[in-house]
Amino acid sequence: MSTTATLTAAQEATQKAWSKRPLIISGPCSAETEEQVIATAQRLAATGKVDVLRAGIWKPRTRPGMFEGIGTKGLPWLQKAKELTGLPVAIEVATAKQVEDALHFDVDILWIGARTTVNPFSVQEIADALKGVENVPVLVKNPINPDLELWGGGVERIARAGIKQIGLIHRGFSNYGNTDFRNAPMWHLAIEMKRRFPEMPIICDPSHICGRRDTLQDVAQKSVDLQYDGLIVESHIDPDNAWSDAKQQITPETLAELLGNITWRKEDTGSAEYHAALEKLRQQIDHLDDEIFQILGNRIKIAEQIGQYKKDNNITILQTNRWNEILERGIKKGEKTGLTEEFITRFLDAVHMESINHQNKIMNS
Repeated sequence: MSTTATLTAAQEATQKAWSKRPLIISGPCSAETEEQVIATAQRLAATGKVDVLRAGIWKPRTRPGMFEGIGTKGLPWLQKAKELTGLPVAIEVATAKQVEDALHFDVDILWIGARTTVNPFSVQEIADALKGVENVPVLVKNPINPDLELWGGGVERIARAGIKQIGLIHRGFSNYGNTDFRNAPMWHLAIEMKRRFPEMPIICDPSHICGRRDTLQDVAQKSVDLQYDGLIVESHIDPDNAWSDAKQQITPETLAELLGNITWRKEDTGSAEYHAALEKLRQQIDHLDDEIFQILGNRIKIAEQIGQYKKDNNITILQTNRWNEILERGIKKGEKTGLTEEFITRFLDAVHMESINHQNKIMNS
């Protein structure tokens, strides 16, 4: 990989794709055969909607004996796919050797997977292997568990290696099956990452969030509504017979249909009338927020008085029956105002813990 100031034609194509919005990356979960990779790439290119080709070369599987990727022998297939379509290629890497092999075969974009991001030692190994490499963008997926410090730490390690073009991939978080998603999106965590790293593009991986085809459209649209910078979607010429993650892959033609059905929104209209109307509504939000904080502050003061009473009478802080009453009452009240049970539960949990913390200080002062 060239490290000179002059970009090669391939590097120029990569830079063009990297700066495009929305950035669309697609290809099979796993490279299986040369014919499969080439055919998928050509059909994706024919849609005119894909900017970067992707394929899994090494697959970190949960259990031994599962298909763990075709390995290095699949990299020349991606080279050929790039030559035939003119599209840059991207793969996941998890070790220094994989980085070395990927760069040797002129892979244009690298990404760090969720199972790797969760391990700082592995991320650091990749970062060390990338030192001195120029013009190769790196995307960092969120870790499997909902830990923003691990995600942010992965980004920082790659940045310290000298990589200038870094992006984020939101692929959802493990939720032990207690969700309609394969990996719960937990959108608030991705939004917080956008706030922490506003200069970095963030793209959504609806394939791994959903785990199935029928919900891809809704998740992709929601990410666009939240101002994501693109999508990475798994595509296969014969999804039902894919060697890995068959249920979540779609054909290139179905991908084109999905992308065509998305309403692509912009951040700002530039209209003075729009800004004036929005500012008026935002001022109302600000006033209501001020009232909410004032009410919450008053609630905490009452909780502190209760804490003092409990201390004086040697009573435990947690009263389970009372907490159940608060939850049940809050959920019923919330439903009447259009608030979801999930939101009410999370909100009251946070308020309850804040009250417990204040009472604990009083009890142990």
